[in-house]
Amino acid sequence: MAKNDNPSPGSPASRPLRIAQIAPLFERVPPKLYGGTERVVSYLTEELVRRGHDVTLFASGDSVTRAKLAPGYSTALRLAGKSDLGTFLQLPMVGDVYENARARFDIIHSHIDYWSFPFAQLIKYPPTVATMHGRLDIEDLRPIYNHYRWIPAVSISDAQRIPLPFMNWVETIYHGLPHDLLSFSPGPGKYLAFLGRISPEKRPDLAIEIARKAGIQLKIAAKVDPVDRAYYEAVVEPRISPPDIEYIGEINETEKNEFLGNALALMFPIDWPEPFGLTMIESMACGTPVVARPCGSVPEIIKPGVSGIIGTTVEELVAAVAKAASLPRKGCRAEFDARFTVEVMADNYERLFRRLIAKAQSQAK
Repeated sequence: MAKNDNPSPGSPASRPLRIAQIAPLFERVPPKLYGGTERVVSYLTEELVRRGHDVTLFASGDSVTRAKLAPGYSTALRLAGKSDLGTFLQLPMVGDVYENARARFDIIHSHIDYWSFPFAQLIKYPPTVATMHGRLDIEDLRPIYNHYRWIPAVSISDAQRIPLPFMNWVETIYHGLPHDLLSFSPGPGKYLAFLGRISPEKRPDLAIEIARKAGIQLKIAAKVDPVDRAYYEAVVEPRISPPDIEYIGEINETEKNEFLGNALALMFPIDWPEPFGLTMIESMACGTPVVARPCGSVPEIIKPGVSGIIGTTVEELVAAVAKAASLPRKGCRAEFDARFTVEVMADNYERLFRRLIAKAQSQAK
């Protein structure tokens, strides 16, 4: 790997930036179906390109982007049945990012957790910033984060930071969606919606219980990963009883607009430290309030009485369904517009990029 720690000439204070975006190879950018991280990478990348920045996207070869695409593998891995190869196939891609990086980039933005850390350690310029998209409370991984504690990291909620307070957290930046991606629906909604992934920590079984006690139809649009197949077959599938409890399967972006827009509320009864929860702001964009438990990022994302209702027990959540139905949907959409658009997200990343570049240039002198 070529190594040159001298910064690029010229001040980055106002000129367009040369940005490397590193995406996971598991899903296409943007994903065809499920894929929260890859979806956010796509939104941010396209907005940065729209603003005039020179962006290179390192992702699967079937990705669709206006940036320069540098394929790490020919196709996305999950839908090709090759998810188990992801961590191996990402290594040469990351190596390509850092080869002669000073001559190509002003900043490297990683979305692949700790896999970029050893490479970032080898060069001082351009700086690397890593947005952490996953859960950080896995004790066996703690030594890795501790070893690379100096690398600038972005959290997607303040709650996400709690297990690793020693990391070099430089910013919390919430996810954002294009303002016109999902249409506002004035309602009223007709059913409860569960969207995303079927797994024990997402608690679709609890969503079913709440819907039955509230006497309202529940529609479940979610994928089932191989690791969660046994849970689905043992716990969720026996509880499905159309039309009261209906399982739809995975849906795409176009289908999501109608699915969420026609819902009375999004059920988000999670039982884990959710780092962000993209489905919450997708629901808000449609004007559909969220009924959620106060785990992880939920208290930061949901403003009770405006964009949703938070409850802990089954009884509180059943009552929350009735309260959510009475919330003004315009207020829910307004909360999205103020806090969770891609413009807000990109503004925050641009400021951070320029700050980190200026700091790295100063330290390299």
